[in-house]
Amino acid sequence: MGATIALAGNPNSGKTTLFNALTGARQHVGNYPGVTVEKKEGFYKKEGHNVHIVDLPGTYSLTAYSQEEIVARNFIIDEKPGVIVNIVDASNLERNLYLTLQFLEMGIPVCIALNMMDVAEKRGLTINAEKLSELLGTPVIPTVARNGMGKKELMDAAVNSVIKKGMEPLQISYGTDIDEALISMVREIKTNHFLTDQYQPRWVALKYLENDEQIVSAGRKTDPVLSEKLCQMVEKVASHLNDSLSTWPEAVIADQRYGYIRTLVRKGIIQYPDNRYRLEFSDHMDKILTHRFFGPVIMLAVLMTLYQFIFTYSEIPIAWVESLFGWFADLARTYIPDGLLQSLIISGVIDGVGGVLGFVPLIMFMFFGISFLEDTGYLARVAFMLDRVFRIFGLHGSSVMAFIVSGGIAGGCAVPGIMATRTLKSPRERLATLLTVPFMNCGAKLPVFILLTAAFFANHEAAVMFGITIFSWIGALLVAKFLRLTVIKGESTPFVMELPPYRLPTVKGICIHTWERTWQYLKKAGTVILGISIVLWAMMTFPGLPESQIVKFDRQREGLKAEFSSSAAMELENAANDKKLSENALVLKKSLSEIDRTESETVLRYSLAGRIGSRMEFFSKWAGFDWRTNIALVSGFAAKEVVVSTLGTIYSLGEVDPEESGSLSQKLASAPGWSPLVALSLIVFTIFYAPCFVSVVCIAKEAGSWKWGAFSVAFNTILAFTLAVLVFQIGTALGY
Repeated sequence: MGATIALAGNPNSGKTTLFNALTGARQHVGNYPGVTVEKKEGFYKKEGHNVHIVDLPGTYSLTAYSQEEIVARNFIIDEKPGVIVNIVDASNLERNLYLTLQFLEMGIPVCIALNMMDVAEKRGLTINAEKLSELLGTPVIPTVARNGMGKKELMDAAVNSVIKKGMEPLQISYGTDIDEALISMVREIKTNHFLTDQYQPRWVALKYLENDEQIVSAGRKTDPVLSEKLCQMVEKVASHLNDSLSTWPEAVIADQRYGYIRTLVRKGIIQYPDNRYRLEFSDHMDKILTHRFFGPVIMLAVLMTLYQFIFTYSEIPIAWVESLFGWFADLARTYIPDGLLQSLIISGVIDGVGGVLGFVPLIMFMFFGISFLEDTGYLARVAFMLDRVFRIFGLHGSSVMAFIVSGGIAGGCAVPGIMATRTLKSPRERLATLLTVPFMNCGAKLPVFILLTAAFFANHEAAVMFGITIFSWIGALLVAKFLRLTVIKGESTPFVMELPPYRLPTVKGICIHTWERTWQYLKKAGTVILGISIVLWAMMTFPGLPESQIVKFDRQREGLKAEFSSSAAMELENAANDKKLSENALVLKKSLSEIDRTESETVLRYSLAGRIGSRMEFFSKWAGFDWRTNIALVSGFAAKEVVVSTLGTIYSLGEVDPEESGSLSQKLASAPGWSPLVALSLIVFTIFYAPCFVSVVCIAKEAGSWKWGAFSVAFNTILAFTLAVLVFQIGTALGY
């Protein structure tokens, strides 16, 4: 493996676009050990270079306030990449250079990618990259990540930086008080070799002055006495600054860094246009798209258009996938003898997992649409607009992105949504958010909603999905308000966010994002859901019917055949298809099929899963759910997609005539006990009932107590069942 290069930069600086441009399909996504922060790695093999690239989480600084900042900093310190490629938004140079200074102060080789040069030029900005490089003492390469401009030059400069190795740490003057404290602290650190195996002495002193918990904690473990002495030095200068200037060391350090940047920029780095304050394209767009009245209307129209696009263009690919799994089932029937193995393969694997995979085309279209909205910068505007609404319900504007990540539009996941609540500083708003994000339409719930809309609302699929989305948001906000008025009381905090400029996404970038998310869905279906489907098949197959019941059904068949002429029975056994059967033989076949169906249902009822579902029916009937649906909903506590795979297995085990089989949605539409009202009740229940097991673990971990994980399971399930009962009972009373 060649050199390791780390990509680092602010959110919305084009870092991910550059990563995709450099690595293409040669990348994989996982999580950093011990945390749920996403880790992206890839390879750049071109122009004689063989480089391992790590895409660090987007961050504005290295102050270790957030999980992303800690992960980025720890990777740089522990893994020691050959060079940091710092992606800087050329159109927001002053703000982006704050992170750059922190890298330079650490003494790490840095190569700056001056990205979005096209955006800067459109704003009339002229940036002197050569002079900036000279003043910072590090390579500065103008780039446009979305079209590949400067990619080769950047990688050449990065590899050269790796070869040269070493770099003198940048030293900024922080004013007399801070500088004097730094000199004294650095002397102590050098003399005692305090943490110098990993860090630069001056950087350690700066971290103590910034009250960096991670570094101070490491210092206490290494040398408690010296660490306490450094803390006393910090306390002395902090007290002086507070008395004389009413400020603190960390605030002075941040101010001086920005002052250094302003001084740097004024040395001819940026030339502004004559009309420096003219409205840019994004400003013009925001006057319409974030308008107090028109903005929400446009947002709803965009959402409805997205669903219309998804259901319109995914219909044919879904039919292809269903046909493919039907072909697999026919092959299994042809080449595998009747018995448990055939039942396992067809009902447990093909119909179980196939029921989930059948929706892959629609899920892919969904991810494609979400990626497009995300890459254009529109989703950030959605968060901005919804802040006004969220404050009414006791939440924070930053909660919006957690809701969207969880599936607020569709296709997300509650786990990263729960993790996204880390950006909320208020513990109460954070807790209220992480308890309500599981109500969003995550990628796991989508197959359930799609199955039910296809079966019972086929002519209004887009409208129903739109309604489900709006209903889940309203429900989440009302629950959040209830929690904030009862168990999580407290004041709301103000919301500040940066709106990225509008951009036209690249086809390559959207395709990579779509495939990443679809592949995660496929992996889950091929591993977790496959395993659960096989376990559930076993629970729905064993212990099987007692011998007395088997004899009973055999006698019914023999008695039925005796009622008809022997020729009708012989004709039924030898006929290749129904077209060649006489009327008597057809009647006999129908009657025998009815006995087979009754036997299959009895086998299910006698099974372990059937017994559990049947006992729950005493309560679930009030919501319209029979024992079969109960089995599926219990399995959904593990993962919501399993609801579909379980229903696929249940109705496959009850299938007695392969020629009459169809898609799962067709089976549900014609199955006894099902109706549009039952489907609606089940949709409502699925929106609100207990989060999947992994989400519950995350809630407990993030909230710092298992009581909140248990609360989410109990509260959500009771709420879901109450609402489902109301829907079903009111609908029944109205005659639906």
